[in-house]
Amino acid sequence: MAELGYDSDFLDTTLAPPGPGQEPGGGAGEGALLDYQHFTVQMHPTRRLAWWVAWNIDGLRLFPSDSISRSGEDFRADPRIPATAQTLNDAYAGNRLDRGHVARRSDLLWGTLDEARAANSDSFFFTNITPQMDDFNQSGRGGAWGLLENAVLAQEGLEDRRLTLFAGPVLRDDDPAYRDIVQVPREHWKVVVYRMDGQLRSRSFVLSQDLDLRVWDQRAFLDDFDTYLVPLDLLEERTGLTFTSLRAGVPATELRQPAGPVLVAEAEQVAW
Repeated sequence: MAELGYDSDFLDTTLAPPGPGQEPGGGAGEGALLDYQHFTVQMHPTRRLAWWVAWNIDGLRLFPSDSISRSGEDFRADPRIPATAQTLNDAYAGNRLDRGHVARRSDLLWGTLDEARAANSDSFFFTNITPQMDDFNQSGRGGAWGLLENAVLAQEGLEDRRLTLFAGPVLRDDDPAYRDIVQVPREHWKVVVYRMDGQLRSRSFVLSQDLDLRVWDQRAFLDDFDTYLVPLDLLEERTGLTFTSLRAGVPATELRQPAGPVLVAEAEQVAW
């Protein structure tokens, strides 16, 4: 069995996970850092959700998602941290909120069969889950989050079929509170890093979800269920995270693209 957790040297350049910059809300401290098969979760110290999730995909050793069943896998609390530090099933009962994976289950099904099965199971810990409206999360229903994920590994010319990904919810002070259990994030983010034509490249995305219970910030550039390709500095500004090693390893011209947020109506629009 391979060593647990995110591999920062997976693309032959050290890419450490993001660190906190100026945390939204001005809080201090860090939540639990948890390693799983092929991915690592950094919990937020107060929001009971992941601050970020980092994972790797080895596309040459990836099992088809339907070849490893999710049947019998229950969403569950990670026993290594208190249940009170996690958002559990009571937030998802009797509503349209999906228990949405941050590191997608099918992304993690690689390596040996035992490793893929372990990753499949690990993906169902609530630490890897955020509240996502069903339309937003389910690619079969046209969800922005799912459709973008489906496009990542479909690129021609991807060297060694290997990807490094960072993702999480955008945790803002004004996210709407729900059932006195959780503040539901209106936005999620994803950074995809890969090698193409001998160069390390990356693409950054911010995705919004429509929430009946939310009050929109009129200054925000995001609309309901929209996906935006954004430069890294804008993503850092919205998330309060910093990607120091990404800036050191990826050419600055890549990180500055595009110049501002660009609406992505279809995942195929992204120029990888």
